Amino acid sequence: MGLPLLLDIPALGSFEWVQHAVETATGWVGLVIIFVYSFLIAFALPGVSEVVLAAPLDLGLSRPAKLAVIIVISGLGKAAGSMLAFHIGQEAKESGPIIAALRRSRFDIIEWSEKNTVKLARKWGYLGMALALSVPFFPDTISIYAFAVLEEDYGKFALATFAGSVGRLLVTLFLVGSTVLVF
Repeated sequence: MGLPLLLDIPALGSFEWVQHAVETATGWVGLVIIFVYSFLIAFALPGVSEVVLAAPLDLGLSRPAKLAVIIVISGLGKAAGSMLAFHIGQEAKESGPIIAALRRSRFDIIEWSEKNTVKLARKWGYLGMALALSVPFFPDTISIYAFAVLEEDYGKFALATFAGSVGRLLVTLFLVGSTVLVF
């Protein structure tokens, strides 16, 4: 990608350029872009992960095989990114000032997570996390951080994130397919 092409990317100063990179990703290198995007969306980027399904990858595979590869790569990227979020959550859990500052903030993420996500985590554990992450078009970052503060097992956390990411993309494909059949 040369400098002239970079200048044509919309909103280069924001995070939209990353989504644009996914939407225009082609070939096998596009899988690296999907992995990086999914990694970043797990802990830092605003937005949703379903955009990976629209990547115009030309891998020489059938459409179902291409989608399966995209889903697995995205799930692995999100699981890896969730490990960073998990580590940050573990550090925040032990930092009283961070929790106190979050409670005083305008949007009390601690209260929100205790009311909703925490209920799911306490009742269903890692299965609840996977289910929460399977909801299409909802930013993952909030759920991942809420669970990261509560849970303690890195491996189970990564597996639940992977399962939730795969579940979300499969639900999205089902919803989009169902919508196309209706119209």
